[in-house]
Amino acid sequence: MTSQNGAGANKKIILIITTTTAFILPFLISSVTIALPVMAQDLQMEAVVMSWITTSYFLALVMVQVPCGRLSDIYGRKKLFIVGLVISFLASLLGGFANSVPVLIISRVFQGLGSGMTLNNSVAILTSVFPREERAKALGISQSGTYLGLSLGPLIGGLMTEHIGWHSIFLASGGLCIFLVILVLWGLKAEWHEAKGEKFDVIGTTVYMIAIAAFMYGFSSQPDKLGIILFAAGVLGLVFFVWWELKTPSPVFDLTLFSKNRVFMLSNVAALINYISTFAISFLASLYLQYITCLTPSDAGKELIIPSILMTIFTVLSGYISQRYHPRLVATAGIMLNCVATIMLIFLGESTSIWYIRFALCFYGIGNGLFVSPNTNITMGSVESRGLAVASGTLGTMRNAGMMLSMGITMILFSLYIGGSQITPANHPEFLASFKTGFILFSIIGFGGVIAQMVARRAGKQPVS
Repeated sequence: MTSQNGAGANKKIILIITTTTAFILPFLISSVTIALPVMAQDLQMEAVVMSWITTSYFLALVMVQVPCGRLSDIYGRKKLFIVGLVISFLASLLGGFANSVPVLIISRVFQGLGSGMTLNNSVAILTSVFPREERAKALGISQSGTYLGLSLGPLIGGLMTEHIGWHSIFLASGGLCIFLVILVLWGLKAEWHEAKGEKFDVIGTTVYMIAIAAFMYGFSSQPDKLGIILFAAGVLGLVFFVWWELKTPSPVFDLTLFSKNRVFMLSNVAALINYISTFAISFLASLYLQYITCLTPSDAGKELIIPSILMTIFTVLSGYISQRYHPRLVATAGIMLNCVATIMLIFLGESTSIWYIRFALCFYGIGNGLFVSPNTNITMGSVESRGLAVASGTLGTMRNAGMMLSMGITMILFSLYIGGSQITPANHPEFLASFKTGFILFSIIGFGGVIAQMVARRAGKQPVS
């Protein structure tokens, strides 16, 4: 049975499923990040190898989101959603019993693969089930799980690592996956596959996955010579991918969504820019609070909980606000507040008041909370039902690529200003210089996102459907 209007689906169960799915990804990222020092000590990981525990997850996630979106539209969103959950469960089980670095990295790669499948279909199913008049509120509630995961990840992950061991984080994530499988089988009887019977583009998929991996890894490795070569190869591969997709009769990614749908294109660009300009904020703020203001890690973590809580609250509120004001207006206000935050952070120095930092982080939390749900609603509402999973995968790819690029810019600046040295009191001026340059760049990039969102608002005169 194919359903497009929620028949065969319990809306409350779907909301629980999508909110829990949105919680798992940031919970994994933030909790594993907290556990990395202990993991490195247990498995004797070097710093570069340790970074791959996070990087391998993101690379796999970005590589598969668009292809899995197309597979879902052909073979069924619920089916691929369950397959993704099962892969995530097995990968989490592998990580829970990992006793070597290669096994742990393999676990993270397959967690990224499973997450790519589940995240795509989570948003696509929710968009299919909830009608237009209820969708903004539902997306706001669902995506609040993202920021709840960001808020609770460091706290829960730290407690579990300290009292049970870091393996327990993976086992807990696996338990959540099984919980979701049971909910899906019980509460979701419908299936969505509006592109059923169409062919899957194997060549385009292969080129895309290789090119995006080379591009992202190469960018994050700048200015290393191998990084430059891989980055260039990735760009050429993506150019070939675009050429191939425009000529093939059954593309893995319908590029006409960009060329013929300005709202979809500009909303995705705004999402990419927003995550490039903001994702590194928590990372850099954490370093600043510990190195410059000399807070302990736990005290720094408490400061960073504030924006996460505000993101959670305003992600929910933005759904209600979007029912009174157009979602494009709410999303534009959100990305403008993010620009205010990055501009404020440019002026941090060694004697800046902690309250100034708190205000900047509050603007960041409120801004992201206001931006995410309406932007998702705009993007998903601008495409036909047959392409919802691909649209969701594209938006997810933009989000995760933005996160990777944000950290890539940060690492490049560290390399230019600090080199291979550790951050010490002797090079605090260089650290602050890289910090300042980074937020100047992020503010400029963020302003481009404001323009993209405003242009999208003018382009989308029709109501979000």
